[in-house]
Amino acid sequence: MTSRPLIARQPNERLLALIKEAGCSNAGLARRVNMCAAERGLDFRYDKTSVARWIRGQQPRGRAPDIIAEALGRKLGRAVTVDEIGMGTTRQLGSSVGLHFAAGLSESLEHATELWRTDVARRENGEGSRTAPQGSGAAHVAPAALVEPSRDWLITPPDAEVARTSGPRVGEADVEAVRATTAALIDLDRRWGAGHVRPVVVHYLNSVVAGLLTGSYREQTGRSLFAAAARLTELAGYMAVDSGLPGLAQRYYIQALRLAQAAGDRGFGGYVLAAGMSHLAAQLSNPREVIQLARAAQEGARGRTTPRAEALFLAAEARGHAQLGDAEGCRRAASASLAAMDRAGDTASDAEPPWIRHFDAAYLADELAHCHRDLGQGRAAQRRAAEALAGHPAGRARRRAIGMLVMATGQLQEGELEHACRTAEEAGTLLTGLRSGRGTEYMTDFTSRLVPHRREPVVREFAARWGTS
Repeated sequence: MTSRPLIARQPNERLLALIKEAGCSNAGLARRVNMCAAERGLDFRYDKTSVARWIRGQQPRGRAPDIIAEALGRKLGRAVTVDEIGMGTTRQLGSSVGLHFAAGLSESLEHATELWRTDVARRENGEGSRTAPQGSGAAHVAPAALVEPSRDWLITPPDAEVARTSGPRVGEADVEAVRATTAALIDLDRRWGAGHVRPVVVHYLNSVVAGLLTGSYREQTGRSLFAAAARLTELAGYMAVDSGLPGLAQRYYIQALRLAQAAGDRGFGGYVLAAGMSHLAAQLSNPREVIQLARAAQEGARGRTTPRAEALFLAAEARGHAQLGDAEGCRRAASASLAAMDRAGDTASDAEPPWIRHFDAAYLADELAHCHRDLGQGRAAQRRAAEALAGHPAGRARRRAIGMLVMATGQLQEGELEHACRTAEEAGTLLTGLRSGRGTEYMTDFTSRLVPHRREPVVREFAARWGTS
């Protein structure tokens, strides 16, 4: 088993004190931890050297801290918490939690469950606000850490077997429950924004999904379970974006990509890259990474996905070209995306994977409106935004608000100042019912574009109403 350092790499005096109280040797504690883990179907192979490292300040991954606390508790004859052993909420996301695409299946489970548990801990420790605390790592994204996992995904061979024979029995009904819960949470997120829903998703992953993944299941059920876990983890990543936590989103996307690999679903892996990581890179104005991630999705899922998914992957690439100011590259990718959508048809069939069925002509028009906006093509941005708004139902409240703000920007680019402010006000009214960081960011972007016109009466009125300057 691998270990990671605590932030300050200080000796773990709490753990040392409990080991002394329990009268355990380092080797004895390691044996007890391994035995407790085996009872839960986990293959821990710690030894006296591992315990010495924990005492020096290193900390094991995944569920190990809980099991160490239980092993010590059994020896002491009382309950022991992870905080008592110095491995509780002091763990922060400023380290490498969730940032790696694990090579092996067991390690991938450790990485994912550690991320979920650490996220829950930081929320319970008062760190769950929209703005990440100093040093948490939740606000920072390293572009290279987005692209590197995509390369690992491209070259890593499939997991030969995922079935497990120890732990509580998991069946198809359990998997279907996760799918149904995910569908309900997606609907709530679209209507009300991640601020209302993300805590529920994180706790469900940590309390329910983690337990299922470490249960016992047959091969087919296991693949389905990993696919369901990947979908919900990807949703948690999107919600982190909408909560203003891009660094946390990055970690969720990487783990969703690895879970999709365990599921044997290359199509969904491509979706995580193009709809998740690539869009995150676009939001952070890293266009070269946008293109790289979109192309990795196309290459890795080639021949194993549907035309609808191909349309999404190509639209993501078009976004990157537009951000670079490459109008011709954008045109080529956008044309290919439109052609793929023509092959798919506007209405998804039941034969298509559930994760791509929402991507219709309205969503594609939305993507292309962003491209035209970034290229300064205001008239075309308005036209595509209007197409998107005509197709987005009322339930897609956040998407409609964002579409209105893209349209308002297009109007502003064409010198239609009054019209732009009216459209943005309509978007603002819609956003008042949402808790969406993305919606707020789009409004902020629009108001920043009004600065050259700040002396105009219509802009002063807009600023007075929406608290902008």
